[in-house]
Amino acid sequence: MPTRTVTLAGKSWRVFPSGRVTQLDRDEFALLFVAGSGDDRVVRVTRYSPLGVRSRERSLAELTDADLARLFEFSQPSDTSPEADYAA
Repeated sequence: MPTRTVTLAGKSWRVFPSGRVTQLDRDEFALLFVAGSGDDRVVRVTRYSPLGVRSRERSLAELTDADLARLFEFSQPSDTSPEADYAA
C-alpha cells in the first residue's frame, strides 16, 4: 500500500489509505495519519471524497501536501474510528 510522509504540527506523519471499505466504495475513502512507533505511536483518521480518480492509491497520490494538512485538521483520534479498529 502506498505511503506518503508529511510534516504537520512539528511531527512527521506517514499517511496511507485505510483498508476498510464502506458502502460508498469509490466515493469516500479514509486516510490514516501515523506518527511515532510502539507505545509512542499516534494514529488519526479522516475521510474524504476524491475529486479526480476513484482509486484509493491514485487518489492519495493526487493530494498535495496542503490537501493533506487540511484533511489532518479534520482528523479524529483512532480510538473513535472503526477504520483504525479503535486502536490507541
